This record gives sequence, C-alpha cells and structure tokens, in this order.
Amino acid sequence: MGDPKNVEPEIYLVGRPDIDWSELDRFLVDHGLSWNGIATSDAESLVEAAGRVCYLSFGKGRKTNREYLEHLIQMKHGSVLEHAVWSFIIAGVSRSFTHELVRHRAGWSYSQLSQRYVDESDANLVEPDIIAENEFAHLMWMQATETAKQVYADLVKELSHGVTDGKLTTEQRKLVRQAARSVLPNAAETMVFCTANARAIRHFIELRGSAGADAEIRRVALTLLRLMQEEAPAIFRDYEIVEENGIEVVHTPNVKV
Repeated sequence: MGDPKNVEPEIYLVGRPDIDWSELDRFLVDHGLSWNGIATSDAESLVEAAGRVCYLSFGKGRKTNREYLEHLIQMKHGSVLEHAVWSFIIAGVSRSFTHELVRHRAGWSYSQLSQRYVDESDANLVEPDIIAENEFAHLMWMQATETAKQVYADLVKELSHGVTDGKLTTEQRKLVRQAARSVLPNAAETMVFCTANARAIRHFIELRGSAGADAEIRRVALTLLRLMQEEAPAIFRDYEIVEENGIEVVHTPNVKV
C-alpha cells in the first residue's frame, strides 16, 4: 500500500436514463393523447411520463416539468422516481465508506473492487481528516497502517512460498490474497460501481448528508447531490446545502419521499 492520501471522493457518472421517444409517441397516438415532454433531461421526462400515466393527465394540469415534479415530490409520490436510474463509479474512498454505503439496499446495486483478485500491496490509504489534523493521532495511525501493510506483504510472501518457479495460478493468487487481506485496514482505498434510482439516491443524500452521518460518507453525499442537481435539477432542486457547526449538511422540506 502507498502513503496515506487525503483525497476527495471522485464520482464518475457513467450511465443515465435514455427515452425511446418514438415508442412513447406511439403510445400517445394509440391512446389519443398529446404531450410535449420538454425537460432538462430524459430522466425528468421519464418521471413525469410515469406520473402522467398514473392519472392519465397528459396535456393537462401543470404544464412545465419542473412544476409537475415539484408537485409529485411535495405529495410524496416517490414511486415514480424509481424509473430514473443512473450508474456511477465512486473512487478515492475507503473500505470504511463502502461498509456504510452497501447498507443502502433498496434501489441500489454494487460491484466493488475485489481484494481477493487485486493485489493490494500498493493500494493507497485514506486517512480521516480528524486524524490527519492531530499530529500525535496521525503518527499513531501511520504506525498502525504501516504495520498492517507490511504484514500483508509478508503474508503474501509466506503463503506463496514453495510454489514452483514462484509463479502462482489465478486460483492460488486468489487464495493467498483472500487470506492476507484479513490484516488490511478499513483505510485501504477502494472503488465501487453503483447503479441507483432517483428515489434511492434521494434517500441516500437525505440520510448521509445529515450532521450525524460519518464524515467521509457525508462528503460523498454532498458531492453526489451537487452532481445530481446539475444532471436532473427538477428531481433534486428541493435540497440545499447549509453550514451547521462548521460542517456542510443537506436540508430539504420534502423528507422521506
């Protein structure tokens, strides 16, 4: 593993909703309906279309996508938000973070970097800010993590001992690394591929953007919120980031949508 690394989480948006407008138009024609569907993104149009199917209200009532989605969110009609789905790669985070993240099950899917198959000898470490800011705590942390990474390397070497020509098969490497990883710290940097729908993302931001959330996951929640407010503003515009007791937190008047 490498030296400790004070990194900001990186979120890469690699997949987003895409409407087949020809099929949606065919549905409208077949049922004698009309609708312009204008929105900032296909995600917002999908959510509006889902809501309008529920009430068969195409071309009626609230005209703009922003007005329509604002009303749905205020009325807590959250099920329609589940039709808009995005995929992300989250990097620059620790295993401590992903232990918290994967507790979000409904509406989320995960594929995480495997310590069984990937050599962690040169992995970075993510040091919590509160430790990095305290000189003595930092030294203790460094000593513990340096010991852990050295033991990991020693275990890999010992468990690989005696293999012909020192060359392990894929299965042998997996067995060695899965055993040696038991000494790796939660600070080991990882990356995770996530797919989540708008309702699940809102729930995550609400819980993990709060003052009581773990500092690292709160940072990710704030980063994700800023990204989603650019990506689909009508779905996430009701959230605001404010400062409380020296930290940034998330507030919304529309909780538990």
